[in-house]
Amino acid sequence: MEIISAIAVLRETLQGRQPVAFVPTMGNLHEGHLALVEQARQHGRCVVVSIFVNPLQFGAGEDLEKYPRTLEADCRKLQAAGADIVFTPSAHELFPTPQQFQVEPPSIASELCGAVRPGHFHGVATIVLKLFNIVQPACGVFGKKDYQQLHIIRGMVREFDLPIQIFAGETIRAEDGLALSSRNGYLSQEERAEAPRLYRALLQIREALASGQIDFAALETAARNDLARHGWQVDYISLRNANTLQAAQPGDAARVVLGAARLGTTRLIDNLEF
Repeated sequence: MEIISAIAVLRETLQGRQPVAFVPTMGNLHEGHLALVEQARQHGRCVVVSIFVNPLQFGAGEDLEKYPRTLEADCRKLQAAGADIVFTPSAHELFPTPQQFQVEPPSIASELCGAVRPGHFHGVATIVLKLFNIVQPACGVFGKKDYQQLHIIRGMVREFDLPIQIFAGETIRAEDGLALSSRNGYLSQEERAEAPRLYRALLQIREALASGQIDFAALETAARNDLARHGWQVDYISLRNANTLQAAQPGDAARVVLGAARLGTTRLIDNLEF
């Protein structure tokens, strides 16, 4: 496995090694990331994983400076998972001058997570497009846990006619149902015990719909209230059309329920398709 930090060196190294399967990450890797690498190995001759904590997607007061950086441990995990190249650019390598051109995502980027993290998806889309241009992959692999992000990236690839196929990796969970996340490490012992309640709230909504309940707003409100009673600060619980991320309608063939809430200072997100 090669570790490369310079764009020019990466491009030279990738010559003749297509098709490339690409997994962009911010590091502090867990089993969810490694599952994406395993999936990428099925689709590319060369698997490239990037590790870069992207300042463009962090707003004022967010955890950019304290976001865990564990490069040495990450590289050991990636080597065991079968990655071929780890791209570890510095901020100066990617942004030798301030990034003045940015991707303007559609209005859905201002809803859900975008409503409480303004500008977040501008930064996500911009860095992903930049990395796509550097790596020139045949496919990219992204986790479903970041469902809104996956939706926006798929749309960007489609509307810019990028020759990249996007694959979605299933959410990997702990035994108690908590979706694996780099930010789970921020949780105290008591918060970690409470954290699976978000997943259970989404499960209850899915089960209620399966039993014939059709009052979407009431289900969302009940889930928010239950979380709040247990000390959560809820950003949203929302039923959406799984294909458009518009508000769910009774006739939708595929739906997703998405949730985001804070335990103490840690913000957790999750979703369930059905």
